[in-house]
Amino acid sequence: MSRPNTRSKNKRQRQGDDVDNTTEIWRKIHKTGGITEEDINQLYMIWKPVCSGCRVNAKDNPNCFCALVPPPNGSRKSGLWMKTSDFVESLGPDPTKDLRASASSPAGLTNLGATCYANSILQCLYMNKSFREGIFSVEPEVLQQQPVLNQLVRFFVQLHVSKMAFIDSSPFVKTLELDNGVQQDSHEFLTLLLSLLERCLSHSKIAKARTIVQDLFRGNVSHVTKCSQCGKDSEASSKMEDFYELELNVKGLQSLYESLDDYLAIEELHGDNQYYCDSCRARVDATRSIKLRTLPEVLNFQLKRYVFLPKTTTRKKITSAFSFPAELDMRHRLFESSPFELIYDLSAVLIHKGSAVNSGHYIAHIKDENTGQWWEFDDENVTNLGRHPFGEEASNSTSKLAKTDVVHSNCSEAKIADSNGNGLDATLSHSSHVETFSSSDAYMLMYHLKRSKDVDGKGVMFSGTNHKGERDAVTAQDDACLPFHLREEIKNINASYLDACEQYKQKKELELSRINERRQEVRSVLAEAPVQPLKQPFFWIYSDWLRQWADNIIPTAVDNTSIQCSHGKVPVSKITTMKRLSSQAWDKLLSKHGGGPTLSHDDCCWDCLIEGARNVVSADTYRDRRESLKQLARDVLDGNCEDGKYYISRPWLQQWWKRKVLDAPSEADAGPTAAISCPHGQLMPEQAAGAKRVLVPEDFWLFLYEDSISVKPDDPLGCPTFPFDSRECSECSNELSEVACFEDSLRLVKQRQRQKHEKLFLGKSMPLSLHCKYFLVPSLWISKWRNYVNPSVKNSDKPETLDGVIDSLKCEKHSRLVERPPELVFRRSAIVPRESSASGVTVISENDWKLLCEEWGGNEAKGISAKIENIDESENVLIGSCEELPVCEDQLGSSDKVNNETENGQFVIKTCPEVCESCIGEKESCELMQKLNYCNENITVILVRGKEVPRSILEASKGFVETERRASKRTRKTKNGSSISLKVSASTSIYQLKMMIWESFGVVKENQLLQKGDKTIDIDDEYTTLADVNIFAGDQIIVRDSEIHENRDIAEELYDEKMDTQHTEEGFRGTLLTSNASSQAV
Repeated sequence: MSRPNTRSKNKRQRQGDDVDNTTEIWRKIHKTGGITEEDINQLYMIWKPVCSGCRVNAKDNPNCFCALVPPPNGSRKSGLWMKTSDFVESLGPDPTKDLRASASSPAGLTNLGATCYANSILQCLYMNKSFREGIFSVEPEVLQQQPVLNQLVRFFVQLHVSKMAFIDSSPFVKTLELDNGVQQDSHEFLTLLLSLLERCLSHSKIAKARTIVQDLFRGNVSHVTKCSQCGKDSEASSKMEDFYELELNVKGLQSLYESLDDYLAIEELHGDNQYYCDSCRARVDATRSIKLRTLPEVLNFQLKRYVFLPKTTTRKKITSAFSFPAELDMRHRLFESSPFELIYDLSAVLIHKGSAVNSGHYIAHIKDENTGQWWEFDDENVTNLGRHPFGEEASNSTSKLAKTDVVHSNCSEAKIADSNGNGLDATLSHSSHVETFSSSDAYMLMYHLKRSKDVDGKGVMFSGTNHKGERDAVTAQDDACLPFHLREEIKNINASYLDACEQYKQKKELELSRINERRQEVRSVLAEAPVQPLKQPFFWIYSDWLRQWADNIIPTAVDNTSIQCSHGKVPVSKITTMKRLSSQAWDKLLSKHGGGPTLSHDDCCWDCLIEGARNVVSADTYRDRRESLKQLARDVLDGNCEDGKYYISRPWLQQWWKRKVLDAPSEADAGPTAAISCPHGQLMPEQAAGAKRVLVPEDFWLFLYEDSISVKPDDPLGCPTFPFDSRECSECSNELSEVACFEDSLRLVKQRQRQKHEKLFLGKSMPLSLHCKYFLVPSLWISKWRNYVNPSVKNSDKPETLDGVIDSLKCEKHSRLVERPPELVFRRSAIVPRESSASGVTVISENDWKLLCEEWGGNEAKGISAKIENIDESENVLIGSCEELPVCEDQLGSSDKVNNETENGQFVIKTCPEVCESCIGEKESCELMQKLNYCNENITVILVRGKEVPRSILEASKGFVETERRASKRTRKTKNGSSISLKVSASTSIYQLKMMIWESFGVVKENQLLQKGDKTIDIDDEYTTLADVNIFAGDQIIVRDSEIHENRDIAEELYDEKMDTQHTEEGFRGTLLTSNASSQAV
């Protein structure tokens, strides 16, 4: 079966035949004055079929209603047909998105910028049931006196019973006066917060609340030092110190057991570290260790993942994997044997994401005591992890379930201390299945005392997980612990929030219902809108209103005024802006939206048809006549027309011939003689610029004249007429003759000067001879003179007279030369000025000087003379002496030596008047100050790969390239490096420049080797400015990578820089956490 041909399905049909038929109808109406129904059907395009499937709404078919609405599954960016999701978004934020999933699902905390460290710690404290109940039991009068406690209680109450999925932590953070934009250490925050809460709670009279921090988090240790000779402990060994967490080493250790062994390990004191024993009265060998005296209910382990690197004076995070058990037996790690088993259950893991020390992100994985479920708290986002701290199927690269194995409870050989404190090696005989986890980002571990049981099995106490049947009772008990004075307040907040959710839901349903109703209305009306060709009745409707009605959610009243003519009817000229509508569709629109006017099939305007027919015939006549004259215009331009009677502008006629033939004259048809009319109203001489003219026949001229007058009837100058016998304006002819004579004379003068000064004009290097007399002229004046006498340079400025220019080379104070002569080089057996010299004067011959003085008003006696001399090297010639100035001598190449062109001497130039070094020095100082006072200018930084800098880059960095050496074009783009333009100022420091280079090329600032030309920029003080090291605007700086120091992320440096500028090394100084607070960590 052959495939159907759909190639031209959506293509518009050719309209040549339609246009011809329409033209014939207009001509017939104009000729007879009568209009038939067939004529109306043809002119108003009523005959066209109802189309379907068009991609756009056709303007040339009043029966086309396509593309007014999108396809059934389509949408638009705005209006009635935009996506439902976009429409819902336009209603504003949806409060139901912030609704807590269920009462058993914990709430998150908002991140106020960089407060993730505080959020994770606060979640750990809240999820501790005992701590939460203790905080809730504080008396209202104490809360009024302690703003920190008051905000914490409110904060915990919202976390406990609020209906929202996350809570705003800003009131509590503001109370602590924390800086939201500065990342802090979570361990330091916990230590200071517990200390602050301990002081605040001391004012409570309720025992449970007053000592809740000490009861849950405080343990005791002692630092024991024992003499190896007498075996006695030091007096300080009996003192016990409080701790709220144990800080354990991580570097080089793989598990919590190893870290605890390291923490409790015995240190040998000998050699320079010997201990002075009061009993032995001498320095003796000894041992020192930490002994755990008592353990708290909540045992916190701070993992020391940040280590200091002396080489780079920076800190680095240790990201090695570290394992820890789900249950931890601490009974045999106590200094004194305990009659109870001390089994701790893993209750929280604080995680630091990221490799940088001063940045990154804190999250917390916490176990719910009531349900035994683990939750991940990542600021506002809270995720259920199931029964494992890293998820049921943890496969994360940084944290995972390590193993479940049969291991000893202490997972190592433990030292069990007897009553005398002596350690005995013993291996536990019992074993159990212990689940072990591993993480490379775990920063803090929290263990909760699971059960305490005596060794004989008597007196068992449990504090473990509640069974499913007890959860409702537990939840009810927790709610009963809420502060009474806050219950009503949080109840009202929840009610208000739920009411907002309900209102949004109703608003959303109402708006979506209205949208659906409007869409059904539009589709229903458009389905009834088409009327079959030639059928009646029907109504005309404005297309733009119909399109807006189909697009807008709230349509306006029907408006057909735009398709009405002055006679109150429907003109044929508006046919492309209106549609034929069925009576059923029109009645629905008019009854629902009102408006008008009503324009039916009987409202076609006959007066407009008669006028339109007259205009069409007139346009056809004009078009035919103009088309016939185009060939005549071509003959005139080609010089093939001999019966010309009137002058017109030739360029104007060329443009007229190129223009497209229209139905009526346009503005471009005005002024056929404007370009050949002089200011005196007469014929412009043909030799004037743009005054070329041609003769055209009389009938052609009359056609052009009528068009020009019709386009600009109010032009006061009208259209000047110039018959073939018109005379050119005598005044303009005389002026042109004078100008032509002057230009001819000037052209001859310039030609003579070029001939007299041929070498000077061409810029060729002039060989200089010893003891010959030369003169110095400003290089800028020579450049102006060359442009002036160059025939190819148009409209160049005339140089100044030589007298004033020569005077500008002398200082007013000493009447000496204020420009140094150019440097000289010995090349190809001749002494020539160096072409790349930065001198402001040019050496010319004595003959050129005399001729220039005659031509440009110079005084020969005032000239600055110069002589070239060869002085023996043994003589001491001082630069800037009153008589002689030594000039640089280029080293001769090998080819020069072969030709025996070397001389053991030095070329010097003798000037009169001599060079004024004092004025030149003052001038250069001023110029240097101007160069150093730049702001926001560009310099180019070139990164060079490899040890050696290419010569082309090196010379460009020096600031010049020898022009006598032709540079290869390949040096413009080299594989040796890349370049970038940077905006800097004179006050920009080397440190800031290195940071910009780091950001652009990824080379750390310690590895950057900077140089300008041959000079290395080696500055110890990175805050030295660019002006201090003579880096100017436009300079090229070379940078190479030493690759000595390890690459690191620039974000770390930028963060550290921010920390330095904000003095963040002070930590929490300036906040309530540090008022009378001291660290309690061991």
